[in-house]
Formats: sequence, structure tokens, C-alpha cells
Amino acid sequence: MEDSEKKEDDQVQSLLVPVIQGTQLSLIGADLISVPTGLCEEYGQVITRLDLSFNSLRNLVGLESFSSLQELILDNNEIDDQVRIPNFTQLHTLMLNKNKITDLEVLLEQLKTQLPALTYISLLGNIACPNELSSSDKDEEDYKRYRYLVLYNLPKLKFLDSKQVTRKEREESKRKGAFLRVVKPMEASSDHDVPSSPTSRYTPLPQEVKDGGNHQGTFGQCRYVYYGRHSEGNRFIRNNDL
Repeated sequence: MEDSEKKEDDQVQSLLVPVIQGTQLSLIGADLISVPTGLCEEYGQVITRLDLSFNSLRNLVGLESFSSLQELILDNNEIDDQVRIPNFTQLHTLMLNKNKITDLEVLLEQLKTQLPALTYISLLGNIACPNELSSSDKDEEDYKRYRYLVLYNLPKLKFLDSKQVTRKEREESKRKGAFLRVVKPMEASSDHDVPSSPTSRYTPLPQEVKDGGNHQGTFGQCRYVYYGRHSEGNRFIRNNDL
């Protein structure tokens, strides 16, 4: 029994051992929810390409230790709009396919300041990237607008998702990009959010006849029967009511 347990422990530990080839490090499918501190301390200064795909990462805390990083692969994780991207002055490739990013503009604001050398990024499989992989109700025009907006904010890009950036796209992004901001629907306000207004006692009657004490109406039988051929409405209006 003890031998089998030891064997299982060894297998778990082997999953956490990174694969290193020169300055490239891969730690794939290890169920990581955060970047291991030991990984940062031991390899942070030498690694230029880091692949942490198929984990459960929600944040990138600790990655700032990889000061020489040029390529970062984070496909198939749990990264969402709350992520804070470290400053990498040399990083030119970022892969974020199949994560949980929904707010494109928030991400672009970070990329512009934190990754000044970025030339390749892929966001396929995120809601922020409107194509068939993320939503069946998106079409080619939605994806074009998305590309123009990304290129407007990141003009140094050479590749976006799986396609090379064309000269025509660059021209269109300069012309249209400023007008392609993502408009989010306003949340429906609840009844508690609506300021209460004073009770209104609106009535269409003239002010002088609102008071019941000044009522001048009459009641009685009329020998005329109205058949709709002539208006009888004015028959009962007094001169002082006009």
C-alpha cells in the first residue's frame, strides 16, 4: 500500500516538473491556479519563452520575475477581465486563446502600456473576440470591426489571431478605429434607483372646477336621444366653464 501511494506522489510531482529546452520553459496541464513561486525564482532571469497552457490560472502574479520574456503562451486557462498584465518590455508574442476575457477595451488599455513591443496576439475563443468560436450569432462583419479596433489601439501588430495583418486593414483601422468603441448596454435600473417624486394630483379639469365645493354640474333627465349624427357634448357646458 505504501509503495503504491509513493508511486502516485511521484507521478503528481512529475507533472509539476517543467520541460526546459534552452531558454524555453513549458509547464502544461498541471492544474495550476497561480504561477509557482519556485518557478519564478529559479528560471525568471533566463527564460524567454514561457508556455503555461491548459492550466487553471486566474492571475499572472509572479510573472514579472521573467524579465527577459519574449513569448508568453496562456491558452486554455481561466483568465478573465480582472487579470493584471505585468510590464514586459521585450515581449512580442502573447497567446490568450480560450480564456474568459469579455471586455476588449480593458484588455487593450493594458496591452498598450504594459507590452510596448507586442507584434503578435491571439484571443480566439474569448467572448471579447467576436467570431464563431465564441458565439454563433457573430458574423464576418463583427470580426472585421474587432480587428480594426485592435489594430487601431495596437498599430505595431503584424499578426492578430490566426491571420497576418494586411495593409488594407491598417488603413481601415486608422480611418474607422476611433469610431468602433464597444458600447455596453446599460443595466436596467431597479425601482429603488428611481427617485421618488411628490404625489401628483393631475386632472384635466380647469383649476376653478377642481374643488368639489364649487361644482356647478347638474343632473336630470334629457328628452333627447343621441344617435351620433350631431355632437351633443357642448349642450352641458356653461359659459363660465369656458
